[in-house]
Amino acid sequence: MRLLTSVAALRCYLRGYRTQNPDKLVGLVPTMGGLHLGHLSLIQRARSENSLVVVSIFVNPIQFGPQEDFQKYPRLLEADLQQCEQAGVDVVFAPEVGEMYPSSMQTMVIPLASMMSGLCGASRPGHFQGVATVVAKLFNLVQPDRAYFGQKDAQQIAIIQRLVQDLNWPIEIIPCPIIRESSGLAYSSRNQYLTQDEKQQAAVLYRALRRGQEHFQQGCSVATEIKQIVQAELDTEPGVQVEYIDLVEPETLIPLTTLDTTGLLAVAARVGTTRLIDNLILRHRQPIIAIDGPAGAGKSTVTRQIAEALGLLYLDTGAMYRAVTWLVLQSGIEIDDQPAIAEIVSQCQIELIPDGEQPRTVINSQDVTEAIRSLEVTANVSAIASQGAVRQALVKKQQAFGRQGGIVAEGRDIGTTVFPDAELKIFLTASVQERAKRRLLELHAKGQTDITQEQLEQDIAQRDHLDSNRAISPLRKAVDAVEIQTDNLTIDDVIQRAVSLYRETIINKT
Repeated sequence: MRLLTSVAALRCYLRGYRTQNPDKLVGLVPTMGGLHLGHLSLIQRARSENSLVVVSIFVNPIQFGPQEDFQKYPRLLEADLQQCEQAGVDVVFAPEVGEMYPSSMQTMVIPLASMMSGLCGASRPGHFQGVATVVAKLFNLVQPDRAYFGQKDAQQIAIIQRLVQDLNWPIEIIPCPIIRESSGLAYSSRNQYLTQDEKQQAAVLYRALRRGQEHFQQGCSVATEIKQIVQAELDTEPGVQVEYIDLVEPETLIPLTTLDTTGLLAVAARVGTTRLIDNLILRHRQPIIAIDGPAGAGKSTVTRQIAEALGLLYLDTGAMYRAVTWLVLQSGIEIDDQPAIAEIVSQCQIELIPDGEQPRTVINSQDVTEAIRSLEVTANVSAIASQGAVRQALVKKQQAFGRQGGIVAEGRDIGTTVFPDAELKIFLTASVQERAKRRLLELHAKGQTDITQEQLEQDIAQRDHLDSNRAISPLRKAVDAVEIQTDNLTIDDVIQRAVSLYRETIINKT
């Protein structure tokens, strides 16, 4: 692990790395130090998804107000460095204030006023300008492919996502789940200010949010009523001084009067002299089932039948890639003309229309359900699907399908990247030997008897290694996925198990 403290050294290091590794992805985890399990979860996620992980440690003075805790904010660099090294971080960038702000006069990045006026912005004027400015500087210095932020700072995430969108930065913002202590208290660097009694009192924040969530799940969609339930629970701890309770649209931060689809239920309060924040996402949509797993585990067959059994839409991601491939071929674009392909995929419209077990695929108003199964499409789809711009555009389209829910999707990273908020995640797998055995039977049924099980096992093991280590959409099991090992199970057994999980985790909870 390298510790770098100057802009010049960071740029030099990254320039050298990218020269030697032009196709490798770089992940950035911006922090102010005082690392805890929440930060480490971001680092672990970045480590699993990128070739190079950069962690910045910088207590940013311009995001603190005059009466805030800049001087006493935790500065534990040696301990932070030890944790970073143990977590497999490649580079820690820990500059001094003078390195980041060499002049007293600074160009500031000013986010939309409407996104800063509510929630924490109401009591922390200038805070989000300071956040946006330092994040913009870090993005320009590191130029990461992905940047990781904790969902606890939901307002910050929304503002940064809008910043990236408006300034056309090619950076994927990855919100990561809140990590909590056993009491439910969200991990925060400021938790160390709390006494043991105050920590017990602070646990009421999460309990109150959960009460609001339960009220919503029981059918209430009126914001004032949900907030009243939260307030009533917070009132059970007189030592907790509430700053705000609000329900807003998660991306725009516009206050909601009723919750139709998705809402961010957020709270800020002081416990003693310590200001704490917390939030939950409330969703009113049909469920999403995300099914991941290695090649040959039977995902496609099972996913189609699960969707049919539950009356959900099978989101055929493979058909989407095939549809784009068909469109590229029809348009006469060369397979290696990536700019032209990026343009056409970013502008196309794809529909998946329910029609029994196999949905119909429509691209730019043309039904291509049969056409995308041609030998020409099959021969070229891998080359198209491997292009980063195609992957990025289709993930956005898949996520658009998921806004209303009611879908089942399968792939390598459906539960980790495409639908990290899926209500049910399943990791469908089988041993290499079992997958080779199944493939051998398929080949023998087609009259292909010139291959051995040993050869197939070697091929499958190599495919697993490539899928798990590819730069784009690597195979990953989500931390909250339920693994189904399909050795010695029939297709019907797997479907029954998945349907049971759906009933246990979704229907019974509601």
